Amino acid sequence: MKTSTLMLGIAALVGATVGVGAWVANTRQESKAPQQAAESPPDYQRAVYSPLHFKPAIESARDEQCLACHKEVLDSRPRATSPAGVHSQDAKAWYQQTSTYTGEQDTFHRRHLSTPFAKQVMDLKCNFCHQGHDPRDEAPGSSATVAPQTDNGFTLRKQVNPETTCLKCHGQMPWQNMALPGPWSESKEAFQNNCLICHANIRTVRHQVNYLKPEAIEAAGKENGDACYGCHGGRPWYRISYPYPRHAWPDMPAETPDWAKGRPTASESRFAIPSATAKK
Repeated sequence: MKTSTLMLGIAALVGATVGVGAWVANTRQESKAPQQAAESPPDYQRAVYSPLHFKPAIESARDEQCLACHKEVLDSRPRATSPAGVHSQDAKAWYQQTSTYTGEQDTFHRRHLSTPFAKQVMDLKCNFCHQGHDPRDEAPGSSATVAPQTDNGFTLRKQVNPETTCLKCHGQMPWQNMALPGPWSESKEAFQNNCLICHANIRTVRHQVNYLKPEAIEAAGKENGDACYGCHGGRPWYRISYPYPRHAWPDMPAETPDWAKGRPTASESRFAIPSATAKK
């Protein structure tokens, strides 16, 4: 009888000890949970549906917020040698023929954000191109919750709208509208490869947008015509030209030529510089 009572007492003591230990461990785990949750990155699904990927948050997103998750776009580098054995320094595409294209082969995002010439004349931000997209379906207008087809910020199966971004600097040069004798690559010598021979007095209000550095572009254009031509036909990815807005300039002719009719007279509001003044 005494042995049974002793065994029951020992069992109760062990049970109580285990219970107290479990309670202490659970309390410690709960106290650490908020800290661990704050330190650990979000899972993939929560990251995909971050408000930064949608309007209106993406319109004010800062580069450091984007690069916190997408840092690889600036860290990656092209292959030094292709699988076929072609060395990158020996390969130059048609859009790399202007003298302003310097340095070794580089990636798309680095060429637009971090190379010396990009920093000299441009002030591009991630949300200049990326205005968000619905990760469920990249086809506008396919459901009640995705962007409508009338939204110019979205293009079928693309995460950017090239017509309102890429085309600005990668369209054709409309040399016919300028009454040039031929494409700039053929006629530039007749103009000393100097765009400012004409544009010192014509369309003098230019580059007044927040994704460019107007003064730096004007200075570069005075030194080298390729600084102008590079973005106005020298790196064409498209067969068409961008319909640039016709900002009024001093002594601007009252009559609008046929090819310019219907053009806007100001840049998009999201690119406007509030304090910009006319450059003469």
